[in-house]
Amino acid sequence: MRLASHLRNKNMTLQQKILNSFLGRVVRKDLAFQVKGGLPVPTYVLEYLLGQYCATDDAEQIEEGLVKVKTVIQNNYVHRADAERVKGIIREHGKHRIIDKVTVVLNEKKDEYNASFANLGLTGVPIGTEYVVKNPKLLSGNGVWCIVTVGYLTGEDVKVRWEIQTLKPIQISRIELEDYTSQRKNFTTDEWIDLLMHTVGLNPEVMNRREKFITLARSLPHVENNFNFMELGPKGTGKSHVFQELSPYGVLVSGGDVTSARLFVKMSGNKEILGLVGYWDVVAWDEFEQQKGRAVDAVLIDTMQNYLANKSFNRGKATHEATASMVFVGNTKHTVTFMLKNSHLFESIPTSFIKGAFLDRIHLYNPGWEIRMLKKSSFSKGYGLITDYLAAVLHALRNTDWTNQLDKYAKFDGSLSERDHLAIRKTFSGMMKLLYPDGNMTDEEAYELVDFAAEGRKRVKDQLYRIDETFCAEPAKFQYVNLKSGEAVMVTTLEEVENGIDLEAALFGNKEVKEDDGLPKETPEKSTDGSQPEEPASNEATESSEEQRTKRPRIPILRECMKTIRMNQKGVTYRNLFGDYLRTAHEITVVDPYVRAPFQIDNFIELVQTIREVSLDPENLKIHLSTQNDDDKIPEIIDDFEGLHSELQAVGIDFTWDFKADHDRWILLDNGWKILLSRGLDIYEKPDRFSLANIRQGERKCRAFTVTFSKE
Repeated sequence: MRLASHLRNKNMTLQQKILNSFLGRVVRKDLAFQVKGGLPVPTYVLEYLLGQYCATDDAEQIEEGLVKVKTVIQNNYVHRADAERVKGIIREHGKHRIIDKVTVVLNEKKDEYNASFANLGLTGVPIGTEYVVKNPKLLSGNGVWCIVTVGYLTGEDVKVRWEIQTLKPIQISRIELEDYTSQRKNFTTDEWIDLLMHTVGLNPEVMNRREKFITLARSLPHVENNFNFMELGPKGTGKSHVFQELSPYGVLVSGGDVTSARLFVKMSGNKEILGLVGYWDVVAWDEFEQQKGRAVDAVLIDTMQNYLANKSFNRGKATHEATASMVFVGNTKHTVTFMLKNSHLFESIPTSFIKGAFLDRIHLYNPGWEIRMLKKSSFSKGYGLITDYLAAVLHALRNTDWTNQLDKYAKFDGSLSERDHLAIRKTFSGMMKLLYPDGNMTDEEAYELVDFAAEGRKRVKDQLYRIDETFCAEPAKFQYVNLKSGEAVMVTTLEEVENGIDLEAALFGNKEVKEDDGLPKETPEKSTDGSQPEEPASNEATESSEEQRTKRPRIPILRECMKTIRMNQKGVTYRNLFGDYLRTAHEITVVDPYVRAPFQIDNFIELVQTIREVSLDPENLKIHLSTQNDDDKIPEIIDDFEGLHSELQAVGIDFTWDFKADHDRWILLDNGWKILLSRGLDIYEKPDRFSLANIRQGERKCRAFTVTFSKE
């Protein structure tokens, strides 16, 4: 109860901070879902309207505002099925204001611009040059959502009946960037991250910090010019959401519908008509996975390859430059483990794009498989910035370049290519703009960005070694010197750690890639127990010839060491963490102040079961738990422990407990070993209710922690 109350107060505090700091620029995120229904309009369109009427925490004003927004949509949004009815209203009243998607083309014969309406169905409607000059994206061919006053002219001599009297794109016209950045000081980093999560419509309470980083990384193409981004992962994880719903500065296109002319330049006679990259901040390719029988234009790939590298492209006689970021999102067909064992992490994209020269231009490969499938609880019900406001901020921040800020913190190994360096710098710069727009961050926070940026690029490079063996001739050692401490830091990807892949050894040590149990490599200090190395199994049967041959038992070498487990890492169990050290112990003392809540007691029971499974003498064990009490629940806790005592006594385990633990967490063994636990037994993220992770520790995502083994 106390914990729940604390969390509620914390959330209320954050929500109040959001309202106080960004008055008039916030909206409750669940309101858009209430209004949207089945309307095929982006979230930023609805939030633009909600921001005008519902940017408050007053319940009455919100209800009144919702009524107004619903009235506007009912009266002004054009449903395709109602197009003729709306045309009739325009004729009868002489004019009518509508909400529709507008596309403009140049009519050369008449030397005028003509507009078409996606839902209203009108084409060839003259539009004033001033609207086009002010809003060039109208010419992009993909349309812009607008509030338009459409007029109708009656009479016999009227050549054109329809006219555009007013037009306003649905986006915030002006922001004060300095005001936005100055508000950052009012929030802690955790609060600011949660504010951004609320803003993109997701509930930060159901994600850990790494998952939030991966989710927010989807905004990097919006804040960084010419950022080449790829995310592949399971369906239903929200990969394309940010590119379709949250910004009027980006466009989402189907990967199968992209042509060189549509993307870059369309030739019309002697004229060159600029494509999508000339008008948008972000061009996102959706469903960028293999499609059977699909052929990809070789000219498109070559032009794309040049653009990703040089920000320019050649069509016709001219060379054009653009700042649009390129995004590729799609679904994976297999698990990460399967792909790493049998192919590579790019296997699901079209074969024509699986080329070393093309993939080497990707700055960040976002691990979409680490994000859980979106459920009802995944979406925010709190206050966040109006997405259109944030989109305008990110658009403005594209003019800021912080790639050189990396030089203050890290010096990467000279084996990295220039593209490796550029990719890491751009990701670092973009994440800094998102999380620390005022430029203020601690050294620890800066290195968190360094590691995230380097891991995202290393994921690309690791797969290039599998796809194109020429990259193996000059391998890149992803290592940097921490310029604040002078220490060398090795960069690894999480999937590399989970699957026991030692790529550095394969590339630089002339060793085969080695697979283990998924735990990080130990840092040995010394052997203290005098144990012998593992002996080879005999090839001869020890019993009769009919009996199955068995290997001699493994004799582990116990060393003083530290194991570091990363956030979201899987494959970690109590057994592969502690098992070898528990094997010969008879008396075990567990000190953990937080074994009180039901899930914490479950963790302890799982440890006890592990001890039984690995022990050489499981019927002669003494286990003592030292924890802290909770005054409100002490009788209930004692009842639980007494029940557990009876259960364990029946299987030969003497279980005792006390409430004397301080803040330290460790396991003391009578075989001379002490295991220091940075997080105690609570090392796992809470799994979904219906999940294999509920019954198998190895399927659970871990929190970040360390375990230190020392000889007493």
